[in-house]
Amino acid sequence: MNANERDILLDVKNLHTHFISGHGKTKVTVKAVNGVSFQVKNGETFGLVGESGCGKTTLGRTIIRLYNPSSGEVTFGGRIISGKKDAELQKFLTSNIAMVFQDPIASLNPRMTVQEIIAEGLKIKGIKDEATVRNMVGEALYRVGLLPEHATRYPHEFSGGQRQRIGIARALIVEPTMVIADEPISALDVSIQAQVINVLNDLKRDMGLTILFIAHDLSVVKYFSDTIGVMYKGRMVEMGDADKVYHNPLHPYTKSLISSIPLPNPHGERRRVRVSYDPSAYNIDDERLEMRHVEEGHSILCTPDEYEKYVLMANRG
Repeated sequence: MNANERDILLDVKNLHTHFISGHGKTKVTVKAVNGVSFQVKNGETFGLVGESGCGKTTLGRTIIRLYNPSSGEVTFGGRIISGKKDAELQKFLTSNIAMVFQDPIASLNPRMTVQEIIAEGLKIKGIKDEATVRNMVGEALYRVGLLPEHATRYPHEFSGGQRQRIGIARALIVEPTMVIADEPISALDVSIQAQVINVLNDLKRDMGLTILFIAHDLSVVKYFSDTIGVMYKGRMVEMGDADKVYHNPLHPYTKSLISSIPLPNPHGERRRVRVSYDPSAYNIDDERLEMRHVEEGHSILCTPDEYEKYVLMANRG
């Protein structure tokens, strides 16, 4: 194993997650994640972006095993975590990967105090001493900008931004190696979004966290991520260094996404050119499609016939 391979914390290879919808003759297979491959390095923030329904959340939940994969392989820290799920694997996942959910209201039990909500992970790890648990919960709250005395309150007593901070504290209490943040700011006001992003940035720096950041807002993903992956209809269509994907998008779907980002300057917003995307002009199920490197740190899902075109576009950019 070379140095670069040792730097890889999460390695996803040809991952499929399919669901069966309907009954009898109306039964269909929904390919929520359809052959996705990518790697996340230690200490990196990997931004996963795409429209609603493209499979981002399903991918994150499959990695942490809230959903079982249909096929493919997921390796975390050199250990395969996509196989049979038993108690030992569940303990490994709970200790090493945590998730921050999209809806800060629905993800917190309204009948439990903040102390009970955050301490759940500690109980799973076998930490039961009340004084130790109380101190660790207080420290977790302090890390996310809340006070230890908030531990005695219930979720309904907090604002949306504060509830999301509680969700982050719950994720961090087990001191995970990686956090999967599933659209953690989409339900929040813009001013509160910035606060939560800054909290995550500070925690990443102080704790050396690796983050899989799932969102549909490319401008936020660009600000927060080292690498960006763009998903469309269950597949990764473009992936690379954040600056390259954002400033030199190659895939027509990525171009359309970036052109839809509103500009804060009203004069610039009026002149903004929108790039439309026609799904009928692109066959996402073409068997010839593969992720191909078109330049260092930049890959595109394309056919062999399209490859040369994308290489030229990358070099011109």
